[in-house]
Amino acid sequence: MFLIKCSISYSDYIIGIEMYTKLQKTLSNLAEENNLIETDINIIAKILTPKEAIGEPERPDFPLLKGKESLIQADFDGASGQAFTDTPRNFRGKIKDILDLELTDNGNRALFTAALNAVMRSLGRVDRTIHCKDKGPELCANEMARTIIDRYGTCIRIGIVGFQPAIIENFCKRLPLKNIRITDLDRDNINKIRYGLPIWDGNKKVERLFENSDVVLATSSTVVNGTMPRLISLAERYKRPIYFYGITGAGPAEILGLKRLCFRSS
Repeated sequence: MFLIKCSISYSDYIIGIEMYTKLQKTLSNLAEENNLIETDINIIAKILTPKEAIGEPERPDFPLLKGKESLIQADFDGASGQAFTDTPRNFRGKIKDILDLELTDNGNRALFTAALNAVMRSLGRVDRTIHCKDKGPELCANEMARTIIDRYGTCIRIGIVGFQPAIIENFCKRLPLKNIRITDLDRDNINKIRYGLPIWDGNKKVERLFENSDVVLATSSTVVNGTMPRLISLAERYKRPIYFYGITGAGPAEILGLKRLCFRSS
């Protein structure tokens, strides 16, 4: 079972159940195959300070620096995995305890996702699970915009799910503003003008974003806030390529076969 902050159709709800079940089943299988479920190895999820998480970036308006999000980190057998969340929680336990979590709220989904990323990293199944720091976010955003435009051309209409200022600014430098659509769930951003663009309400207008975009770029923290299933469903419905960016989606993207962009993480 899962819950999200916006109303969804029954079919999207079913997609969500199937998605989170698949993630849990994959972690369970990995733990069983590698004899990890009953081991004494602990997973410790700690809340990182903004400086620990992102260092000293060149701009002050990242959500993490404004206290809108927290980054938690799970450490497992010498490997680390991270996840963004607006509901940070500390945790200490075993993998079997993570598998027992009900993924019905952002806090539990964040713990599960960070743990999944750490375990998969320790087993060599994923990489780039640690957030970039200092100049990294700017360099990543530049490369992300260049990669998308090189692949689809300068006439594309890009939809961006989630307010990430460096990414938005880099697209604004390369594309006409009329070709860019943005949604967010933060009430401080919704209906405001940022970088010359209106920020749409992600609860109400995300489908409109897909209708008016050729390519969609979405934060992978949607796996934590519960909106990723709906985005996947809309991408299929409107036949739009969708790319998820960031460290939160490292493990989920690998398991679900999703396109992921994350150039400067480690």
